[in-house]
Amino acid sequence: MKVALFATCLVDTMTPSVAHATAALLQRLGQEVVVPPAQACCGQMHVNTGYRREAVSIVANHVRAFEGAEVIVAPSGSCVASIHHQQAAVARRAGDEALAQAAEELAGRTHELSQFLVDVLGVTDVGAYYPHRVTYHPTCHSLRLLRVGDAPLQLLRAVRGLELVELPGAEQCCGFGGTFAVKNADTSTAMLTDKMANVLGTHAEVCTAGDASCLMHIGGGLSRLRAGTRTVHLAEILASTEEAVTPDQKAIPAVTA
Repeated sequence: MKVALFATCLVDTMTPSVAHATAALLQRLGQEVVVPPAQACCGQMHVNTGYRREAVSIVANHVRAFEGAEVIVAPSGSCVASIHHQQAAVARRAGDEALAQAAEELAGRTHELSQFLVDVLGVTDVGAYYPHRVTYHPTCHSLRLLRVGDAPLQLLRAVRGLELVELPGAEQCCGFGGTFAVKNADTSTAMLTDKMANVLGTHAEVCTAGDASCLMHIGGGLSRLRAGTRTVHLAEILASTEEAVTPDQKAIPAVTA
């Protein structure tokens, strides 16, 4: 299968190793990975901050960038949720029915990474090796909008060497929420404090999730505490093998379009 990788703008800018790990993982599973060069933002941050009119051209660019792709995969529940639940609505509200229909059709071919692996490929054991104590944070968009269910947990349970520990209050938000963390800093910080306390209570070496945005928020807080627990994206764990250096050590090969 030819898979178009939607890296997402946050991953591309802040954690490109996540995109590299996603591509390496898919290639290891026999998929042909392409990276459409015209891709940019999905428009989520514009919609969520009230700039719906400005988001129309961004949605149009996204649809053009992935037009003709057999299947699109992204290592982000948040961005995939936006593609599924916002893009067509934004276009329709602006009176562009053709774009709305194209966005809906594209959404039907767009998958969050764990859902693609488990529900489309039917794979839970991806051949990963990650000898660490890990806890999993289910991000709000993946949990409530995409309903990924236990797909990430199925994948983590099959990783050799990995000790998976349950996160107390797992379904509680970490407090990021995009600009929510900026506009409501005190509330966001209080929510993050609760999340970090639960993470540290597991005595895990690593907290993982399917969204780089939430991991950036949690990881930033943990680093300030100097508690020794770090954040690693789900894709990086699944891309790890016993033969290779782990992705968090930045040993994933570069991916070309």
